[in-house]
Amino acid sequence: MARKVETDEGAREQLWAQLDKGRVSMLWLKDSPQHPQPMTHFTDEEDGVLWYITSSDTDLAQGIGAGREAALTYVSSNQDYHASVTGQLEIVQDAAKLDELWSTPVAAWFEGGRNDPKVCLLRFTPDEAAIWASEANMVLVGLKLLRAGLSEGGGYPDIGVHRVIKLADAA
Repeated sequence: MARKVETDEGAREQLWAQLDKGRVSMLWLKDSPQHPQPMTHFTDEEDGVLWYITSSDTDLAQGIGAGREAALTYVSSNQDYHASVTGQLEIVQDAAKLDELWSTPVAAWFEGGRNDPKVCLLRFTPDEAAIWASEANMVLVGLKLLRAGLSEGGGYPDIGVHRVIKLADAA
């Protein structure tokens, strides 16, 4: 469940916790005609990066080259947390990291398993995130929306927070 964070540090911690819990985000290369793609991510909060495993023959991997600006979006399963994250995406040759992340579900995508020549490890280093955290209780949200909608000049309903945080300097 998301909570309304009060500080940038709290927002950073919440972002990493949410990404770790959810594990699927929409990833794309900025300034590219490619559509965002659903990808399983692996969080590495200590190093401040997300890891992805894909095939080297995907349009995503082929579009990266020596590294590209990329973005991801994430929505929690409760739909009470949303994030839009920008950063750098690059192909990395790191057998130890690939071994650490490898699993049976990942293997299902590669005919040759872990040793398939198409296995491609991607590292996403985020530098900025916009987050929206809202009330998880839909009844409470509905009541706040109803109250705000029925009152004249009552302002917007207080159902969540929006923050833009820098991540590159915090890692």
